[in-house]
Amino acid sequence: MQHTSVLIVGGSLVGLSASVFLSWRNVPHILVERHRGSSPHPRAMGFTETTVEHYRTVGISVRIPQSAPEARLRRVRTTNLAADWISESDWTPGQTADRSSVLSPCLGAAIAQDKIEPILREAAVELGSELRLGVEMVQFRQVDNGVVALLRELESSREYEVCADYLIAADGANSGIRETLAISRNGVGHLRTLRSVLFECPDADRYLQRGPQQYEIENDGFHAFLTTYGDSRWVLMFDDDKDRSSEELREAVQRALGRDMPFEVIATGLWEMAGRIADRYSDGRVFLVGDAAHQLPPTRGGFGANTGIDDAWNLAWKLQRVLDGLSGPALLDTYSVERQPIGWLRHQQTFSRPDYASWVGSDFRPSTLLSNDAMEFGQIVRSSAVIGAASHLPPAAEPGVWRGQPGTRAPHIWLEGETGEISTLDLFGRNFVLLTASEDWSKSAVGVSVTMMRIGTDIRISDQHVLMEAFGIGHDGASLVRPDGIIAWRALSGPTSESLSALRALISSP
Repeated sequence: MQHTSVLIVGGSLVGLSASVFLSWRNVPHILVERHRGSSPHPRAMGFTETTVEHYRTVGISVRIPQSAPEARLRRVRTTNLAADWISESDWTPGQTADRSSVLSPCLGAAIAQDKIEPILREAAVELGSELRLGVEMVQFRQVDNGVVALLRELESSREYEVCADYLIAADGANSGIRETLAISRNGVGHLRTLRSVLFECPDADRYLQRGPQQYEIENDGFHAFLTTYGDSRWVLMFDDDKDRSSEELREAVQRALGRDMPFEVIATGLWEMAGRIADRYSDGRVFLVGDAAHQLPPTRGGFGANTGIDDAWNLAWKLQRVLDGLSGPALLDTYSVERQPIGWLRHQQTFSRPDYASWVGSDFRPSTLLSNDAMEFGQIVRSSAVIGAASHLPPAAEPGVWRGQPGTRAPHIWLEGETGEISTLDLFGRNFVLLTASEDWSKSAVGVSVTMMRIGTDIRISDQHVLMEAFGIGHDGASLVRPDGIIAWRALSGPTSESLSALRALISSP
């Protein structure tokens, strides 16, 4: 029986991201995917700044075309694509879709899923991933020291077993792995089934110069949603579950366009509008990521696919440290504890916003809407892998409010690098990093398995107070940042025996 450290089941967006992140961390693994390529339907479209930050850390963001902040999604109501707009709506009422451009070294990426997946596949192989396409998992069982999976090659029907230390379930909303584990889900559940038609229409692209990319079509009883993938491919989603003939599809597309433009139908689609969050994201040595853990509809805030990529980012460094013996197995227990509340937060924020609020039942209790910047850059995680993320703190807040709060994303500040500007985020990824301006911390933390970064020597910036204020530490303090860029702990004063003991314990095993 072949052995591997990690087996990933599912090779779409999130599974491939997990593979890239693990390979970058030198974690041996096998990824199995029953399909040999991407879906003919583009599916997800648009990736947020934090997602691109993850790809930046592992060195592949340069392969992904990024979008200027002004190119964020705008939605209008109109009778057809060519007509004047009736009104424009915001994802978060009272706020524009744009997020602050000073909070990240990256821009968002307006790229379709079927275009980014080949980039991830290529990067994964280059980094050493073993991708087995055309292979499915038939069944699995957990044993004392791992997971044994029965795999089948679809072309030859050959079956064989693989033993892995850990299993990542990236097998989608209908996850067979989750069902086998009997992990239940909660949320608004099934709301409706929608049909769509994907078509190519280069002439329609000229209307994008007006700004919006999404159109709510309302025209004499005809209701549909029209949007673009930015490459002359457009998708029309119908406001019903009617099975239309080829002629009816063409008539509907022409009506939505509003002008006589040549187009070619590529494919039709069927998808479920639903909200379901798994009650837990792990069971023994099995971890749920992406849609297997949280089923959410497409949103202008990027709460679907991007949340899954964040799952993989959170899990990868924890697997690496445990497998390498740098941290105790208890570190892996923090994955579900940290990520499941994020899934639930994004469920509540999705269905509390106008885009979907009208579809939920009367028993749904909407949440107070959080700002776009808070949802993208200001979420907090709580677990034993963080010290100081008190339960009374809100689930998300404006990044400037946190000022280095443990449990939140380390702030982006431009620094002086040897060959030009670098971001504070470029300092993190491989190991725990201790940021401090104090020589006392540098001396006292000798022997602690941490990368020491002295402000003023290792970290150069014209105004040190800007950096220390962003991290909420004075000259004598220190901030500990995890490999995933989350602040794990901070000290407001110089080292003591108690603080050094807490630092060692946090790094070795939460």
